[in-house]
Amino acid sequence: MVPPVKIFGHPMSTNVARVLVCLEEVGAEYELVTIDFLTGEHEVPDHVARNPFGKIPALQDGDLILFESRAIAKYILRKFKSSEVDLLKEGDIAAAAMVDVWAEVEAQQYYPALSPVVFECIIFPVMRGTTTDQKVVDESLDKLKKLLEVYEARLSEHKYLAGDFFSLADLNHFPFTFYFMATPYASVFDAYPRVKGWWQSIMSRPSIKKIAANMPTKF
Repeated sequence: MVPPVKIFGHPMSTNVARVLVCLEEVGAEYELVTIDFLTGEHEVPDHVARNPFGKIPALQDGDLILFESRAIAKYILRKFKSSEVDLLKEGDIAAAAMVDVWAEVEAQQYYPALSPVVFECIIFPVMRGTTTDQKVVDESLDKLKKLLEVYEARLSEHKYLAGDFFSLADLNHFPFTFYFMATPYASVFDAYPRVKGWWQSIMSRPSIKKIAANMPTKF
């Protein structure tokens, strides 16, 4: 019997959630080995051997060990690709290129604009005991609003970011947007109806609902 893929991390982590959603999308068998970053388990030698940067998640599939959630996500989607689930579209070079483009937009534009609000409103108060730096939040919201204008235009042409098909480009937006919607600034999305509809479509997916159920927003 082939052992299941092992994911080392914590279900409330955004990067772990990205990987778990991919596993749920493809229907792969997996085991989540909890690494409690609040108590420093991510820094113990056994875990550093899996991820030399002492971060989560890490993946073990037989003898293969991977780290970096976006790379792990691609590995999962390639290994378990099927005719029913193909979130990378690598059989179509043009479609695959658009998946890559918008996956990069998420990593290089969207995440840097949106994540500081999540850190300031949710993560830092829990992990550091600090109060929200409103200047950081306001600057991030200004960047996010400009970015969402681009998303609104794109989604006026296609149902999803890479085209009229759901892909990793959309899925990558889930973890941090989920937590952003738990901040006092969720209403920012109301000014962008196509973006908001796109987000609601993402949240309606069974895989997303399952993983989101283990991502608390109040501590």
